[in-house]
Amino acid sequence: MNLIVHRIGPACTIQDQGRQGYLDQGLSRSGAADLLALFEGAALLGQSPTLAALEMAGMGGEFEASQDTAIALTGAPMQASIDGSAIAWNASHQLLKGQRLSLGAVLKGGYGYLHLAGGIDTPVVLGSRAVHLTAKVGQGVQVGDRLPAGAETARTGMKLTPSARLTGGTLRIVPSFQTALFAQETLDRFEATEFTRGPRANRMGMQMETTGEGFAAAGQLNILSEVITQGDIQMTGTGNPFILLPECQTTGGYPRIGTVLPCDLPRAAQTPAGAPIRFQFVTLEDAATAQASFAKELTKLPGKVEPLIRDPHDIPDLLSYQLIGGMISASEKET
Repeated sequence: MNLIVHRIGPACTIQDQGRQGYLDQGLSRSGAADLLALFEGAALLGQSPTLAALEMAGMGGEFEASQDTAIALTGAPMQASIDGSAIAWNASHQLLKGQRLSLGAVLKGGYGYLHLAGGIDTPVVLGSRAVHLTAKVGQGVQVGDRLPAGAETARTGMKLTPSARLTGGTLRIVPSFQTALFAQETLDRFEATEFTRGPRANRMGMQMETTGEGFAAAGQLNILSEVITQGDIQMTGTGNPFILLPECQTTGGYPRIGTVLPCDLPRAAQTPAGAPIRFQFVTLEDAATAQASFAKELTKLPGKVEPLIRDPHDIPDLLSYQLIGGMISASEKET
């Protein structure tokens, strides 16, 4: 089965959980900016969270099914419809041959995800289907592309209440290699400051802004470049922090004041421009506990899926459904 692309946003890519083991060769993990959305889509369709999906940054597209299939929509909600009839987000749906799925701009958050039954079956490169635009591994989806789906069947008509993460909030962080270079007063002020997500953001990283004084480390001009990874918070020369995301560079010389816990990265990536962000230092022990709890919650997602109750007014072919499975007399007693 192929999903034919008739319209597409400017930053839509195929993503899975990313590739590991290539930092020493200058290739960062890539993968979904909101990893939780992959697991939610898998739970809705009843399939593996390792399968690839379409990640849509800010804007969706229009897609036509070449044959009957199942889809799910997770992450940042967008205006969504099938052949003009509105459909629910955070739910799975049947898409019949020839029908068109239309996805508009995000209503809140940053990244929306379109999942197909069997996953998007593009070629595996270095152990992953994840596109890495900055490293030129794959490319963004274009009009006229066909998104191939795997052969698996999946369930439809299901919904899931998502974890709240689309409006900013508090991000837990642990100390990094350069945290000790920042004065304690600076660290205290960093935790006490409410930042907003700036306009500069992509899959490499996101800028934090504040009206107050910037943040600097002692001797930061003499820091040697070393390995960095997703979640690191770099302090630029202007004193504004940047949170590094899946396509970040693999080395850098800016001082890192801390590192966001992996379980909080979906909240970071889904924070829209202008939304508030605060940082909270936690111990390594607390971080390990939080990460273990997150992993446990991921395994529980399939059990939280429930049937999607549709409004009859939204079902264009209502008369084709068998609404009564038998006849019951109102006057005769049941025997």
